[in-house]
Amino acid sequence: MLENFSLKETLTCFMVLFAVIDVVGSIPIFVNLKKRFGEIESEKTTLVAGGIMIAFLFIGDKMLKLIGVDVNSFAIAGAFVIFVIAIEMILGIEINKPGSVNSASIVPIAFPLIAGAGCLTTVLSLKSSYHNENIVLGIILNIIVVYFVLKSASWLERKLGENTLHVLQKVFGIVLLAISIKLFTINFAELIKVYFQF
Repeated sequence: MLENFSLKETLTCFMVLFAVIDVVGSIPIFVNLKKRFGEIESEKTTLVAGGIMIAFLFIGDKMLKLIGVDVNSFAIAGAFVIFVIAIEMILGIEINKPGSVNSASIVPIAFPLIAGAGCLTTVLSLKSSYHNENIVLGIILNIIVVYFVLKSASWLERKLGENTLHVLQKVFGIVLLAISIKLFTINFAELIKVYFQF
């Protein structure tokens, strides 16, 4: 199963998804939801979020084929989505505003806060450049991190402080911006090869 395992690929997938999910930047949101709805079911939340991401990794491309879209084109669209998320993180603006919250745990934490549109787009974008085994391991590592953050959200907010969270958000935003450009250039080159028979 792990014949294509690569530590470098796994770490890259982990870092890309970590930046997109932005679990550190979401700590204040988790704390607020915990205050409003009581205890968050960390186990259920992380299992559902991980399940959504892994399922989309394996059936997302089949869904695309049904509507006549190739993986490279979707990856380029994903690169633009990641680019927008990075700009939001770096500039501290909110382009895509979430709807009103009526419940916690599964909705809105598992979806769309953790396994949201940006994350699912990123998962499929990664598939065009990395092996599935390494993407799955990257997802699992992120889910473990998310689980511990959910368990200790209030403590982390007190220890890290608002300024530290703000700086971390900017740093991961810049990393994400660079990754979006890389995804775009790789997949655009592949499309050029296909259309111009290079």
